[in-house]
This record gives sequence, C-alpha cells and structure tokens, in this order.
Amino acid sequence: MISQKMKQMVEQSAAMSAMFTEGKRLAAIYGAENVYDFGIGNPNVKAPASVNATAIEILQNMDSLKVHSYTDSSGIPAARKAIAESLNHRFGTNYDESNLVMTVGAAGGLNVILKVLLDAGDEVLTFAPYFGEYDNYVMNVGGVLHPVPPNPPDFLPDVDALSACITPKTKAIIINSPNNPTGVIYDAGTIEKIAAVLRQKSAEYGTDIYIIADEPYRELAYDGVEVPYIPNFYENTIVAYSFSKSLSLPGDRIGYLVIPSTVSDFAEVSMGAAIANRVLGFVNAPALQQMVVAKCCEETTDVAFYNANRELLYNALQEYGYSCAKPQGAFYLFVKALEDDDKAFCEKAKEYRLLVTPGSAFGCKGYVRISYCVARETIENSLPSFKALAESYKK
Repeated sequence: MISQKMKQMVEQSAAMSAMFTEGKRLAAIYGAENVYDFGIGNPNVKAPASVNATAIEILQNMDSLKVHSYTDSSGIPAARKAIAESLNHRFGTNYDESNLVMTVGAAGGLNVILKVLLDAGDEVLTFAPYFGEYDNYVMNVGGVLHPVPPNPPDFLPDVDALSACITPKTKAIIINSPNNPTGVIYDAGTIEKIAAVLRQKSAEYGTDIYIIADEPYRELAYDGVEVPYIPNFYENTIVAYSFSKSLSLPGDRIGYLVIPSTVSDFAEVSMGAAIANRVLGFVNAPALQQMVVAKCCEETTDVAFYNANRELLYNALQEYGYSCAKPQGAFYLFVKALEDDDKAFCEKAKEYRLLVTPGSAFGCKGYVRISYCVARETIENSLPSFKALAESYKK
C-alpha cells in the first residue's frame, strides 16, 4: 500500500499523466503528425551551440576524475562565482559565491528552500493560476499551500486578496513571473505593492515572510517588457532559477538558488540549503553541467522563435472567437474554455486531435493552458482543428 501522502500526489498529477498516455493513444490511431500536442512545456529550440562546444571542451581537456566527481554541496565555487558576477552586472546586485547554491533545476531549488524554511503546518501562498507541482513540493515537507484566488481577465495579482490570505503561519509566498500558465509578467508596481504588504504583515505578526521567486522563464519576455528582479524590491527574497528554458536544457537538470545576504538568518538559510541538497538525495547538482553553465550563463535561447509562435497562435485563436490575455512572457496561452467545465472542453478538444491542459490543474477552473513551445508546423497544422472546435460550440 502506498502512503496516503503519495496517493494525494498521484491524484493531483493525474491530469499531466493522462496527457502523456492520451497523446500516445491518439498518435497510434491518427499518426503523430496528425495529433497536436500542446500539453507540456518542453522547449522545441536547440540549446545554443556554445553549450555543446563547452561540454565537449571540458570533457576533452579536463581530468575526467574532476569532471565526474562529487562537488561541494552548494556547488563548484568557480561556477557560483561566475553566475554571481553575471547577476551583478545584469541587475546591479552585489553577490559572490556565498550567495549561490547550485541545484537540480528550479524544481530542485524549490524543494531545497522549502525544506529549509518550513516546519509542519507552515503555510505557503501563491497566486492562482499556478504551476500545479507547487502543491506537492510544499506537501513534501509538511507544509500547506494556500492559493490566492485568481484575478481574471489579466491575472495580475490581487494585492488585497493576498493581504487577506496571510496568517501568523504564513512562511513564504511563491511568485512565478513570467507566469506558468498565463504568461503574465508582474510589473514593478505590482511587486512593490506585494513587498509592502509582506513587510506590514511581517511586522504585525512578528514573523519573517519570504518571497520565493520561481524564475525559469525570466529570459522569455516579449515586446520589450521588463521582468523586475524581485530581490531589488524585497530584502527577504530567494530566487530559484533554471537553465531549462533560457538555454533549452530541461533534461540536464541544472539551476541555482540565489540567497541574498539581506535575507533573514542568511547564514543559517545558506547552510541549510547546502544540507538540504544532500538530505533530499541530490547530493550535488550535476558537476559537468555546473561547469558548462558557468561559461554559458549569459547565453540565451531563440526568443524570436517563441514570439513568432505566440503571434501566430494568439492571433488565430482571437480570430476564431477564443478569449485570452496576450502573454507577455514564457510560452503558454491561458485560454477561456468555450464551456464552464474546462475538463469537458479538453475532452471535446481531443475529438479534433488537440491536446490541451485543463486550467483546474493550475488552480483556475474554466480555462485551458496551451503550450506553444512546439514546432511551427504543429501550430500551422493545428489551426483548422482549433477553428472547427470553436465552430462546434456555435451550433
């Protein structure tokens, strides 16, 4: 018998698991090229050439014992130093290697920092809609996730609703901007308002409330929109970052935590993160990938590719009668379902060989997420199906 906690996780992950299975089933019937899978955020852009070149150079020229050895639990000092220097000149910060912990992607970083901060029963907030795995990450360490209700149609955070959700047990708030699933970027004014509420509530309750900034999509922003660097707005901010999207390396599982020196109990939090890396079973982030990203941390992916996909799909769906706030970043559209039941709408979409994810998986019923990080021809070939699906609701 599996544990009750794992049973709950299985239930919460059912939508994503079913997406994989259904994609394979439909592909076997219609052919993979005739099934339009917009279910997951798996980048369809190659990593920059420098990434492979750097890995090859390291493997050919460095002592293989060093390449494949354990590293410090916090990561290779030279890698942390290189990334800290990159952040300093990009965001005007003053970090050094002591402020960085290399992690197994942003997901690993989130699990590490939640392990450090939470006692059983502590509460974590996040703005709905949100990445559904946050529920499991928080539950892993005995915490409770409380979503702040969604604020359609623009999905910018409702700061008054945030204030109402904070209690003496609130330990952190996870902020994901650019946001998965909406693509919304939280502007500087919004971040300032959030910071003001957290300072006021921290003083009221005599507690420290941390922002955990989940930033795998930081570099994927369009139309010149700036993504505010949250540690510059709120002193108790810890950043979880991944190179999965910025360098198209989702399977390499490499990222980092930024723990600014301004964070409450900085020394204990930093030491705790290094220990959590070990006790959660990561031991250390992949050594080769640490070395690679140290040299390639200022490379970026082909944002123009994603932007072209965004424009093509967004404009077509608007023409067909769908409703959606135009995303400013990431690579998702969060579209109003054409019926109240988003899960039923997703089932209807399968009749047109379209795979989309119900918004209820992100804590926001009545919407669906469409991931446009796919091949251009997938979008082009899918448009007649999206049009036919919309027309089926007009009959």
